[in-house]
Amino acid sequence: MEFPILNLRDHPALIAPAAAWFHQKWDVPQAEYRQSMEDCLRRRAPVPQWYVILDGDHIIAGLGVIENDFHSRKDLSPNLCALYVEEPYRRLGLAGALLERARGDLARQGITPVYLVTEHTSFYERYGWEFLCMVREDDGAGMLRLYRH
Repeated sequence: MEFPILNLRDHPALIAPAAAWFHQKWDVPQAEYRQSMEDCLRRRAPVPQWYVILDGDHIIAGLGVIENDFHSRKDLSPNLCALYVEEPYRRLGLAGALLERARGDLARQGITPVYLVTEHTSFYERYGWEFLCMVREDDGAGMLRLYRH
């Protein structure tokens, strides 16, 4: 079964459900997601961007591109963020497809490298991401692994 990747810029009717879905997954205020998603419509710039994958009317995976994903290295931008795939849809290549789509869209606009932060230690390497350094979370709570592609 094939699941197309939708850029919210091309599907603005999905902004409200996408903001609610990302909020449910990551506990970042829904209003912050919605603001970023609306900015991607207004600014028509490469950043921010938001992508979702649907199965019927249900969001099953998603990812964003923002300037900084709440870490101390503001100079390392843009950042892929909020990657999530619903459990029943894992191991189908959706995460890799989202990563490649977002990275490819940015590369076509001359934006490289791209960064992301995570607590995972081996997941992103299989998609060609390289560990760069540890970075402090904005709230000072801890350190995260920062990757570059």
